[in-house]
Amino acid sequence: MRPRASRRRPSEPGAAVLIDDLKPAAHRVLPRLLQTQAAHDGDRPFIEIGEARWSFAEAAAVAAASARMLDEADVKPGDRVALMVSNRAEFLTVFFGCAWLGAVVVPINTASRGAQLQHILENCGARLMVIEEAFAECLETLDRDVLALEDIWWIGEAGLAATPTHGGGEPAPADLKPGDLAAIIYTSGTTGPSKGVCCSHAHLVWWGANTARILDLSEGERLYTTLPLFHVNALNTVYQALLTGSTVIVGRKFSASGLWPALVENRASVTYLLGAMVPILLSRPEGEYDRAHHVRLALGPGVPARFHEPFRKRFGFELIEGYGSTETNFVIASRPGEAPTGAMGHVREGFDARIVDENDDECAAGQAGELLLRADEPYAFSSGYFAMPEKTVEAWRNLWFHTGDRVVRETDGSLRFVDRMKDAIRRRGENISSYEVEQVLLALPMVAAAAVFPVPSDMAEDEVMAALVPAADAKIDAAEVIAFCKARLSYFAIPRFIDIVEALPTTENGKVRKVALRERGVTDATWDREAAGIPVR
Repeated sequence: MRPRASRRRPSEPGAAVLIDDLKPAAHRVLPRLLQTQAAHDGDRPFIEIGEARWSFAEAAAVAAASARMLDEADVKPGDRVALMVSNRAEFLTVFFGCAWLGAVVVPINTASRGAQLQHILENCGARLMVIEEAFAECLETLDRDVLALEDIWWIGEAGLAATPTHGGGEPAPADLKPGDLAAIIYTSGTTGPSKGVCCSHAHLVWWGANTARILDLSEGERLYTTLPLFHVNALNTVYQALLTGSTVIVGRKFSASGLWPALVENRASVTYLLGAMVPILLSRPEGEYDRAHHVRLALGPGVPARFHEPFRKRFGFELIEGYGSTETNFVIASRPGEAPTGAMGHVREGFDARIVDENDDECAAGQAGELLLRADEPYAFSSGYFAMPEKTVEAWRNLWFHTGDRVVRETDGSLRFVDRMKDAIRRRGENISSYEVEQVLLALPMVAAAAVFPVPSDMAEDEVMAALVPAADAKIDAAEVIAFCKARLSYFAIPRFIDIVEALPTTENGKVRKVALRERGVTDATWDREAAGIPVR
């Protein structure tokens, strides 16, 4: 087993550290950042993804060459380019090229299909689509006649099929301003059509800067992520590396068995996890790689408080809790060394938060309400939803962004997540937080993962249902679960229905797809507390 390395804080000259020099407008656009780092010390490693290894200078050259290729395809500044690519170098090739040219990239979840994909392509009006051959079948059901698509570039095993048609010098970067649109990132659309979040150049830069500060990144770190680049979390990691002179290593996808060997092999100092990943990692048998890595810290939003200390003791590093959304930024975070309390943390400098009732009036401390956010810096938040003015006005009403999350402000000023407003369950006239029920269920040693959701009731309201994943070598007894809940939950919040499942359905970004659980609902295999004759009051 290799000894743990101390945190690297190089003192020798290295790539420019721009994180504390973002006031000049030119430093808040991607092409200028790429040029600055390339000019300062371009040979330092910047990106490792698949077989590609790019220094800062090479990344700028890739961006310029990609921009020329797009320009030769008649892509103009402001045009949208749809990008349906997994974690491979071509994703960043196109992303950087669009930024250099002044075009707008539209990263699409590689799991998108059917009506959702049709809506995204119609809404953004992309003229060009870059897509992996592995996802070709998703285009077969589209109504191409109503789409603006004029061309499709395919990515096969050999890489991007499109190539420049003539030689010549690379184009100069577009004359961009911080508020110019860089990307449109679509939300999951669980309550309606997916909404395209307009992300300006400055918005993505501030995402990277704020996250880098929360993680206390220094020059020369090695940042390892397996999260998908089509979401803001992993894309943000690329900006963190760019702003701090660090290296970002992008893995293909999350694997519980493969994560620790990958962290060791890549000499990672920081990594990125989501709430659902941590219980999975803890459920695996202890192994030789548990402490053989160099990781000093991980970003782990949404990890239940009870898992923090077991994780730290076993793997030797801390998880940083926090809150952000594609529309906003990394606005709330815990502090390194802070004992986990179940809260998301405190509001970061540069942001304001309010917790309000249905009339947007301020709630008292300890009272749950909707979280509203705004930023001090220009363009640090999204400017709205693309081609959806009504949705934009609704979400940004009264000049605050309405998150749709129910939150409580604790007496110490920290903010605790209660539930998504849309995930609240109404039973017997009472509002139930699915999140709070899940925390109780996760306190059971036999339970590795839990999802709580409503199913229709004969009483015209909801019944509470839970899908539970057993811990390693454990067996879940539904009656024991109910007995455990009786002392810890109000009677009306105790689940009536329980499904024991091998895994919970998740998105590509690791979030539980409760819509899939609700659609499946009660089956013949579902355990029913009332049918079992177990009272709760």
